[in-house]
Amino acid sequence: MKNVLIGFVIAVALTAGARAADLSAQQIVAKVDEGRNPGQAFRVVDTLTEYINGKPRDSMQIVVFAVENKTTHQYNNLIRYVLPARDAGKMVLMNGSNMWFYDPSSKASVRISPQQRLLGQASNGDVATVNLARDYTAKLVGEETLQDADKQNRICWHLELKAANDEAVYSRVEYWVEKGTFRQIKGKFYSDSGRLLKIAYYHKFAPMLGRTVPAETIVIDSVNTNLVTTMAISDMRSQAVPDSWFQRDFLPRLKID
Repeated sequence: MKNVLIGFVIAVALTAGARAADLSAQQIVAKVDEGRNPGQAFRVVDTLTEYINGKPRDSMQIVVFAVENKTTHQYNNLIRYVLPARDAGKMVLMNGSNMWFYDPSSKASVRISPQQRLLGQASNGDVATVNLARDYTAKLVGEETLQDADKQNRICWHLELKAANDEAVYSRVEYWVEKGTFRQIKGKFYSDSGRLLKIAYYHKFAPMLGRTVPAETIVIDSVNTNLVTTMAISDMRSQAVPDSWFQRDFLPRLKID
């Protein structure tokens, strides 16, 4: 009886391992989304700091409001500038493939690109919540061991993502996702022409709204590695977000405390 029980346990373990091994690249990306994105409307504070040769040069703080569109399964994002004071009240609206920048001083909104820089190496699209499995078609390149931002070895799936629709922020992305945890460890982001733009490392994982997410992302310029921008998130909490907040025409009337 003991041998039968041991055999059963081993069989279960092997079956579970086989299931993990049989995950497709697209399923791995979906698991990454599950870990990154809260299953509810939320807001989060994002503090960006630009460094040159290791010294801070500029910084800004924004609040991002995000809610999933249950029809398209993509996220609508409203980004509100908080600091520096001269920029307070400016906003960026991302609704599907459309992104607008709104300046309250002129009460005008202009179309911008998600790849347009927000600060340093960080773009508007980098601070927005997105559904990777929806926007990209994934391919498993292989398995690799690499060092994370804290110089710790991680066994990762190496994935190549190609844009599946015009709502994808980048035309091509490479991700290294830790096996078992499904956490993003490293990313490479490419322009439409195929040029490597930047490299990102994800670390300081912390529990937020029922998920364990990277509290800090380090973004490094692909040409000059002395140009680095950090994105640190905090105060992530659920918040009901009205649909009107994601309408371009409503931006001049939008009041956020």
